[in-house]
Amino acid sequence: MCEKSKRCTADLLVECLEEEGVKYIFGIPGEENLAIMRALENSKIQFITVRHEQGAAFMADVYGRLTGKAGVCLATLGPGATNLVTGVADADSDGAPLVAITGQVGTERMHITSHQFLDLVKMFEPITRRTKMVVRPDTVNEIVRLAFKYAEREKPGACHIDLPVNIGMMSIDNSERPLQKQYPIKEYASVHTLDEAAEMISYAKSPVILAGSGVIRSHAAKELTAFAEKLKIPVINTMMAKGAIPFDNKYAMWTIGIPFSDYQNKLLERASLVIAVGYDIIEYAPSKWNKRGDVDIIHIDAASADINKLYQANIEVVGDIPDSLKRIMQRTARLQEPKEALAMREKMVAEHESYAADKAFPMKPQRILNDVRKIMGPDDIVISDVGANKVWIARHYNCYKPNTCIISNGFATMGIAVPGAIAAKLVNPDKKILAITGDGGFMMNCQEFETAIRLGTNFVTLIFNDCSYGLIKWKQEDHYKHSYGVDFTNPDFVKFAESMHAAGFRIKKAEELIPTLEKAFSLDVPAIIDCQVDYSENMKLTEHLQQLMQGI
Repeated sequence: MCEKSKRCTADLLVECLEEEGVKYIFGIPGEENLAIMRALENSKIQFITVRHEQGAAFMADVYGRLTGKAGVCLATLGPGATNLVTGVADADSDGAPLVAITGQVGTERMHITSHQFLDLVKMFEPITRRTKMVVRPDTVNEIVRLAFKYAEREKPGACHIDLPVNIGMMSIDNSERPLQKQYPIKEYASVHTLDEAAEMISYAKSPVILAGSGVIRSHAAKELTAFAEKLKIPVINTMMAKGAIPFDNKYAMWTIGIPFSDYQNKLLERASLVIAVGYDIIEYAPSKWNKRGDVDIIHIDAASADINKLYQANIEVVGDIPDSLKRIMQRTARLQEPKEALAMREKMVAEHESYAADKAFPMKPQRILNDVRKIMGPDDIVISDVGANKVWIARHYNCYKPNTCIISNGFATMGIAVPGAIAAKLVNPDKKILAITGDGGFMMNCQEFETAIRLGTNFVTLIFNDCSYGLIKWKQEDHYKHSYGVDFTNPDFVKFAESMHAAGFRIKKAEELIPTLEKAFSLDVPAIIDCQVDYSENMKLTEHLQQLMQGI
């Protein structure tokens, strides 16, 4: 075993994390990762102690989305590791780079029934790109490099490292050093696929662009906007691609992905060609926009298309997305304006603006998000929790820039907003960070407000309060005309905030929301705003969209 004065496997592990550029590790210590904690104590990496491992994983998840670098979370063995699972799975499904590190029993105990032992490599296998146990001290540098390589490549995801307690404490030869961080070489699309795509677009009668999260990850928003403007093609974005084109751009047709057919679905139904740019089928299934499998598709991405019988691309343009868009644009000529899409956009804008002055209370979600948009600057960030609030944010909170609205929509996980906002504030201390959550999602990780206070991350949390699991109630009422098992009571959220040494506010009429948001963002502590929401608007939206689809 490693003596206090000597270098051990855990020391090399931390040195490898430093080489990878890790700035924060989110987690909870345990007996089996004592050696890692000792190594971190003398490291430039900041260890952030959280109140639940799920919060740690969500923080690492959102850190990865916003930076493109793997967020790192740490837990001990057994229940500590199982508590990471939801956040790790979320990152892997949503394409967020993340590396999870767990402690483990000693290798001498793995062949028998042992206290708190689980085969964590097997457990993490379905929700990660790579999961490895360190079984020899001299392999830890390779395993760390492997984890970050697969976590940060295109498409990003989660990886897992399992370190048995006895291996972590073993002495290691001083010749062992971290492996140098490597960066992938950009690959570019072949000329013949660019030419084929340009020709197909030039002659398409009514093309539509479907932009996915790959546009955000590849920093292709500028090129996508120029592509749409020059070629006069309307752009629909997925929830995870908000801001891929500014929402006030003439050709921006906003977000698809809510559980009901909307303007965007009708536009896709009428498209003669769908140009899928950075689109991942997990974001919005092809079965929802290409039900018959007869739509012509051009796939433009850094990776080839996933296998799906309803997503059979006529042409695959595989390579650096910004470069592909620029080169196709240079080869393509289109003069015809998409008149039908532009007319549809006018209706969308008018509908959204009609709620701007609605004074009803409890507040309509449309009015809440209209007010939020007035307060948040173009670069400020909204973290959306999952629930009915997510549907309204997808439809009514529009973005000017990429990565200014973070929505979990691959795994769609409740409880992400508050821990995600902590990570967002650490990454962007000078921006306004707003977590928008339902009361159900808020209560899943509200304990992380203590973490927020301790770190001094002064973000704002806006709670849509309706005393129910609103999205499930919406689904039940839509299917069965009544609801069951979805209602609950809430604590006093203002007193909750004050008990956490945060600021608490309660909205009592619609006119109070904007000044309350301004006040909350002016404080140097986190703040909670309790706002009653009128979710009778849920079924009204369902009925409105049914009528809309018949009338368009």
